[in-house]
Amino acid sequence: MKLQGYLPILVVTALLAVVPFLSNSNTLYNFMVTSLIIALAAQGWNILGGVAGQTSFGHALFFGVGCYTAAMLQFHFGINAWLAFLMALAAGAGAGFIVGFLSFRAGLRGSYFALITLAFAELMRILANASEWTGGAAGLLLKLDPGFANMQFASRASFMWLALAFVFVGLLISRAIAGSRFGAHLVAVRENEDAARALGVDVLTVKLKAISLSGAMTAAAGVLYVQNFLYIDANIGFGAWISIEALLAPLVGGRGLVLGPLIGTFTLHGLGELTKTFAGRVPGIDLMVFAVVLICVVAFASDGMLGLLRRFAPRLAKRIAL
Repeated sequence: MKLQGYLPILVVTALLAVVPFLSNSNTLYNFMVTSLIIALAAQGWNILGGVAGQTSFGHALFFGVGCYTAAMLQFHFGINAWLAFLMALAAGAGAGFIVGFLSFRAGLRGSYFALITLAFAELMRILANASEWTGGAAGLLLKLDPGFANMQFASRASFMWLALAFVFVGLLISRAIAGSRFGAHLVAVRENEDAARALGVDVLTVKLKAISLSGAMTAAAGVLYVQNFLYIDANIGFGAWISIEALLAPLVGGRGLVLGPLIGTFTLHGLGELTKTFAGRVPGIDLMVFAVVLICVVAFASDGMLGLLRRFAPRLAKRIAL
């Protein structure tokens, strides 16, 4: 694998890492942390929906599993936050495997698979809203106890760097997949599943690996959310908002590209915050910006922002290994 392929990841990560040295604004920290959490969830979606071509409308399922696994283990059993994080990753991967096995074994693909993921996410939202273990409609509130062992930090900058480290690892995994045999199999399945099967690719196994990895990465984003806000309820953990955010970011940034989810997330949320700044706190103004950006992407840049760079500056795109 060429080191050049990792250079853009290192540069982008370094640029984001110096943000706390430029400003101590809580607004900026909130923007950065929220954007990084969504970017991590979007990276998870991108492995399944972008690289493998299996579009999901229900990644809230994996996000919520990560949220509730970490929160319940700490709230009910007092388990260390880092151990709860590892168990949440396993739960996310397990949820992905179960959904994938039931769906892919039945031959579901395209819009049918997208709708079944949405159905699973909604089912989990209803169950979480009714169960005493999840706190029901009131949700779960974790105790504020700053310390590394609890994955809580008195400094906002420290948590931002933690979230950035998670995103960095996600980017490294995505880049490694892009240059691997597994990545080639994912692309083959995306382009033509029947042809890939005819060439000897074990399509079911490849898709199960993709959805399990996607579930684990999205669950990691859920854990970060819980550790940042110390609260979770069914409408947050399994709500449609995170499924939409995780889907939109790769579409805007560049579906199937390593940096696509990160670029798309900061573009959408950056434009949303700028609009709020100049237009005032008009309810729903950020959603209007999302809608306009999405329409423009679908109409004029179907491959996303990085796809435009590949089209109009191919030499530059090749040089930075996009």
